[in-house]
This record gives sequence, structure tokens and C-alpha cells, in this order.
Amino acid sequence: MRFLTKMKNDRPYIIAGPCSLESEEQILKCAEGISKLGIEVLRAGIWKPRTHPGSFEGIGDAGVLMLKEAAMKYGLKCATEVANPKHIESALKGGIDILWIGARTTGNPFMVSEIASALSGTDIPVMVKNPLNPDIELWCGAIERLTRSGLSNITALHRGFYSYTDGIYRNPPMWHIPVELRRRFPKMRIICDPSHICGDRRLVEEIAQQAITFGFDGLMVECHPDPERALSDAGQQVTPQMLGEILSHLKIPVSTDKEKDFDRMAEELRSTIDSLDETLIDILARRMDAVRSIGSLKRKMGLPVLQPQRWNNVLESALVHAKEHSLDTSFIEKIFTLIHEESMKNQVRQS
Repeated sequence: MRFLTKMKNDRPYIIAGPCSLESEEQILKCAEGISKLGIEVLRAGIWKPRTHPGSFEGIGDAGVLMLKEAAMKYGLKCATEVANPKHIESALKGGIDILWIGARTTGNPFMVSEIASALSGTDIPVMVKNPLNPDIELWCGAIERLTRSGLSNITALHRGFYSYTDGIYRNPPMWHIPVELRRRFPKMRIICDPSHICGDRRLVEEIAQQAITFGFDGLMVECHPDPERALSDAGQQVTPQMLGEILSHLKIPVSTDKEKDFDRMAEELRSTIDSLDETLIDILARRMDAVRSIGSLKRKMGLPVLQPQRWNNVLESALVHAKEHSLDTSFIEKIFTLIHEESMKNQVRQS
């Protein structure tokens, strides 16, 4: 993970540039703008996977030279998305410094395998976006396919997940998934793409700050010299000036030395938490024993596993108790719903 380092003033590593490379003039303006911010990597989409044909799908191979020349003129590295071996061939031939695999591609193991094979024998840095669906196994599988091809310079790129429900974000961040990825790959760098999470430039700063607070190693932000006229994803792109303001507002977590002091000071509290966690497991085990006993009784009496009124009573009682302890009721509802689902599974297995 060598290419991801902290910038001057201990600022997170930043990659920025337009969603799509549209013209030589556009990419040069963007490269100039981000170089003045101290950013080291210029990104741009050259081949754009779009939902409907007829939408702007990038300028294709011609963009490789434009991107590379714009980056070199302002002393930057450059990055672009690849989705198949042909893209990789063009990118490597044109001297692109960093590649990334998009969300649609990550969710397709066949394509990831082809990409991994095409990159075998190279050591180019590769960033892997999470799949569209909130499936951590697909994300892990894509990373593993690349590492098995001998690639070691890999970074995870969190861009949020598709949701069937409408909400404030275009792709809700579902932070627990990249947090779990960090647990599984503790030495791998993770970068956040707040532009695709938000879908709205007004929200980018908020998500960027959350990512840095979570300990992400950097950000990839879509930046365009004239976002309102962008040919793709106009609403989520910021100008170089706006990006500079966002970066200047970021609150960076404490240094490593302070983390060591914190570890010493928090040792007793962490010990208490560990003990409470063990108690929670013990209580859940006892609860499942009782659930199985009730399941046996239902089976003997010919009753169905699901009893809606009882479940409603359990949940309502839990939520009332949660309020008494100033706990987030939506959090408690999620926990008890999972417990109820596991309880029914235990009883169905007995049938």
C-alpha cells in the first residue's frame, strides 16, 4: 500500500478530479485547480459505465493521453477506472499511475477475475470500490482475486451502497461494512468517495469528515471546474475552490502518540466493556435455551412458531425499557428484530 501516504500538514491523502474527462480544456483546468491545493493525484473517468445507452459514456481511449498530459503538466499522478482487459491495456500503455475498479465491476466475479489476470505481473496501485449491493463478501472476494494474481498495492474504496428506500444520500454509507472490512484487512488502506455517497455537493463535507473521523486513510472527491455543465453526475461535483474549503475544515484525528496515551487511560473502561460483552453472550445463550424449550412446547401442542401478538408485546416492552435508559429506540428495535429472527430459526430447526 505504498502509494497512500499522508500529505503535508498531516492531511489525509486526497484524490480529486472530474467524474468524466470531457475535453482537454476541462481536464487541464481541473489539474491546475487541484494542484494549487497540494493534491497529488488527478482522477477522471475515461470509460464510463452508464445505466442507459445514449448517455455520455466517456471519450474513450483518446482520454488516456489527455489525462496523463494534464497530470504531468502540473506534477500530478493520475487515476482512472478500468472495467475490462482492453481498458487496462490502454491505461498501462498510456502511463496511467493508478487504476480503480468500479462498483458495478466489483460485483461481477467473472470480470474481476479477467482484470486480475490482465494485471498479473504488474505492480500498479489498484483501488477496489465496494459493490453496489451491501455485500461485504463480494468486496472481499474482489480484493482476494487481485491479491492471488500477485498484486499487493491494493486499496479499498468506499462509495456507499444502493438502497431501495429513498433517503438523504444517493448511496447510504452503511459505515459498519467498511469498518468490518478494516477488521478483516487491518493493514489495507481504505479511502472514502463522499461524492458518490452523497449525490449532492452540499453534503460532501459532512461525509468526508465522518470518513476521516472513522479513521479512513483518505478521500476521493469528484471535482469539476464548472460542475453545473458537467456531462455526468453534475449535482455531486465540487469546484476546486469548494474542495479547498472542505479540506480546510477537516478535523484530523489525534496523532499516534496521543492514541498510545488514550490506550493506557482507556484500559480499565475497555476491560469493563469486554466483561459486559461476555455477559451479553451468556444472556443470549440462556435466552436461546429458553426459546428452544418454548419451541418444543409449541410443537407438542401443534402451535405455529410465529406468534405475532407475543412478538409485538416483546418489542413494545423492549422499546419502553430502552427509553427509560435513554437508548436509541431504532437501535434497540434492530437488535431485538435480529434476536427474534434467530429465535424463530432455532424453533424451526426443531420442527
